[in-house]
Parts: sequence; C-alpha cells; structure tokens
Amino acid sequence: MPLTWRDAPLGAIDNHEATMKNIDDTQDMLGAAFLRHDDASASMRAEGERLEHDSAVYRTLLESTKAIPWKIDWATMAFTYIGPQIEALLGWAPSSWKTVNDWAERMHPDDRQKVVEFCVAQSQAGTDHEADYRALTKDGGYVWLRDVVHVVRTPDGGVDSLIGFMFDISERKRTEEKLARLQKELEDLSFKDGLTGAGNRRMFDAVMQREWAAGQESGKPLSLIMIDIDFFKAYNDYYGHLQGDECLKRVAGVLAQAARSGDFLGRFGGEEFVLVLPDTDADMAVKMAERCRDLIDAEAIAHVRSPHQQRVTASFGVGTIVPTDLSGGMDTTAFINLIDAQLYQAKDNGRNRIVAVDRAGLGGEAFRTHSR
Repeated sequence: MPLTWRDAPLGAIDNHEATMKNIDDTQDMLGAAFLRHDDASASMRAEGERLEHDSAVYRTLLESTKAIPWKIDWATMAFTYIGPQIEALLGWAPSSWKTVNDWAERMHPDDRQKVVEFCVAQSQAGTDHEADYRALTKDGGYVWLRDVVHVVRTPDGGVDSLIGFMFDISERKRTEEKLARLQKELEDLSFKDGLTGAGNRRMFDAVMQREWAAGQESGKPLSLIMIDIDFFKAYNDYYGHLQGDECLKRVAGVLAQAARSGDFLGRFGGEEFVLVLPDTDADMAVKMAERCRDLIDAEAIAHVRSPHQQRVTASFGVGTIVPTDLSGGMDTTAFINLIDAQLYQAKDNGRNRIVAVDRAGLGGEAFRTHSR
C-alpha cells in the first residue's frame, strides 16, 4: 500500500520537507546565477559603462573641489594628470605642467631646495608626506600651497608613482602670521614698561642673565649703569603725577638716544633706569654715563625744586666686571647690589654725579671714580 502523508512518520515528513526546501534553495541559487550570467557580453558592457560612469563622476567630484589632484609617474618624472583648478589658482594651464621641473621652478627660491630635497627623500623611502611652500603665480605673485603626497609602490617595493592634492593654504598662513605678530606683540608688552616703552624689570633680569653667561664664555667685560632721577618725589609733589609721568617718558627717551645698538635700556622701578652694556670696559661705561647726564641736562626739563639750576638731573652708579671665576664668587644679584651702592653714594654726595666701580681690573681689585 502506498504510504500517504498521513501515514508517514513525523520525522520522515520533516526530512521530506527539508529535502524539498534544499532543492528549492538550490534552484533559487542556480536561477540567480543563471540570470546573472545569462548574457555575459551584455553584462560586461553594462559593467564597463558603469565603471566609465563612475570614473566620470569621480573626476567631476575631484575637479569641483578646491583641492587640486595630480599624479606623477616616477620613472619619467612627468605629470600624467593635474586638475584644471590649477589654472584658476596659479594662472598656469594644466598642459604647462609637464615634469617635476615645472613644479620645482614654480616655487619660491627660498623654499625650493629644502622642499624638493625633503619630498624626494620621503618619496624614495616610500613615505607619505606633506610640504608647505609658496608657489609662483603666472603674474609673478605667490600663493601658499600644501602638497599632500601618497607614494604608490610597485609589487617589488619600488616607487611606481606619486598621487597627491594641492591645497591653497594662503588664508591659513595669513591667519598664522597675524597670530604670530599678535603673539610677538604680547611678548613685547610683557617685557616692556607700559609708561616709558623701556624694558621692564622682567626683561632686565633676563638680559642680565644672558649677558652674564655671554661674558663668562667670552671673557669680555660687562658694564651696568643705574640711573635715578634726582628729587623726583619733589617733582611729583609740585607738578603732579601726570606731569611726573611725562618727565619719566622724556628721560627714558633721552637715555634711549644715548644707548648703542646692543645695549639694553630698562626701567628698574619708580624713577630708576638701568643700562646694560655688553663688551664695555670701565672707561667706556663712565663715558656713557657722562653722555647720558649731558643729554638729560640738554633736555632742560624744568624742576623748580631742584638745586641744580632748577632742572631735572640724575645720579649714576656705574660698574664693570668680567663674569668669570676671577669675579670673587660674585653673581648677577651681587653685582647689581654693588652698582646700586654706587648710585646711592652719588646721591649722598649731592646728586647729579657719577660714581663708578671697576671689578674687571687685575685680580678683581675695585676702584672708584667720581665725576661732577
């Protein structure tokens, strides 16, 4: 008797259904494969058209961006492609970019050697890299570019080609330069006295440390002049603080005129100023102090409460040292204190005077000179 579905064991029915499902799945798979390969030539044509379409899309996308794509064949060092955007940016037609020589020659002379050497070395090593440089425009100007380079390797590890993008970073560079200027201005302000424009105490300390170290290395003398405006409290009391500020600015201007290139003028505090004179011996330092005193006198700033012809005058402490092991263990702080003591002696002796001490002499022996 034939076995009916009803008579069949449950497991047999399950197996039969599973078998039929597998057959159906197999037929579906074969059908899909058959449909996929039904017309091979038509499929290939469709694939080719798709790839051609995709290539056109990619090129359109590349050429519509601000990034300028390019490719160089390593064996010939020739451009095989460069985006048309290059002409709008630099003025040079894409057809004029034939070899890497065109790229190098259209670079700022100050950038050319280091950029070319860097890019060649990185490319030879097979390393992707970036380079910023100024590119020459056809009308003779320059545009900041950033080249981002990818090295395409051959199967044996050699260099096949270079593919990259050029980016116009001129605006970024302008922003960076502006920030750098602002940073420098802030740094300058942090080292300048806001009233007189002379260096501030922070700058003075830094300059003294620097010149002290330079003197230790060179064995040359270092001189320091400390200047104090005479009877300045009486000046402020009589003329007022605003006029006192003007007096300070005028004296600072006079001292700046006296200073040589390489000298440092700073405001030590209140009505005190300092002049740091690198590579200056004791005689020259005293002459510099005398020049400063003469220039202040010539400025003829009225001071009715001054006994010195009713004019603003100043007192000077001067010192010279060679900051070596023969300095008797003296450091910058001790040296400044020594000069400060000469300044106060000048004030004690009647003001409008110069008192100098020289520790640069043989054996570090000191002597004083007085000048009226």
